[in-house]
Amino acid sequence: MLRTVPIAFALALLATGAAAADPTTRDPAKVPAGEYALDPRHASLVIRVPHMGGFSRYTMRFNKLSGGFTYDPANWQAAKVTISVDPKSIDTEDNGFNRTVSGYFEPDKYPVILFSSTGLTADAEGKGQLTGDLTFHGVTKPVTLDVEFNGVGPGLLGAGTRMGFSGEGKIKRSEFGVTGGRPFAGDMVDLEFEVEFVKK
Repeated sequence: MLRTVPIAFALALLATGAAAADPTTRDPAKVPAGEYALDPRHASLVIRVPHMGGFSRYTMRFNKLSGGFTYDPANWQAAKVTISVDPKSIDTEDNGFNRTVSGYFEPDKYPVILFSSTGLTADAEGKGQLTGDLTFHGVTKPVTLDVEFNGVGPGLLGAGTRMGFSGEGKIKRSEFGVTGGRPFAGDMVDLEFEVEFVKK
């Protein structure tokens, strides 16, 4: 009987913390200033490539991302986001095929996929575009991502400050010299990401 009391208390505390962790605003001007770092436990980059002319969009995920930015609410459009992706972290849910796909990226020669933002626009609903330079397989090209600001608020149990974003974009892998897997895999790659950042 005594053991149920702390368990019930812990559950109540977690329930309260979960509610406290909801985003409190989507207004970028109300986000606290400071340094923000990517939370790798709450970050995903999913890519989809047409299979054999379009029978399906074969889906993979990169599991290792890092990055961050400095934020000034008075000049939030000037925030410069940098995201690094480990090309060896590609996950197809098949270890053998993971090695095949990562081999197309020549990760020993090009160990990092890097995105560095150059501009940001957003409307009152938190939707906008993030432009930047993508360095992939030794080639750097400008890309534009459609992004949505999901809001900012306290972290779990009210600790710290956390903000989240969703987004998507497209690239042609041939423009970066990545042509492995043809003709079975298409050229256009769909990118989808879900990321959260925490204030240092």
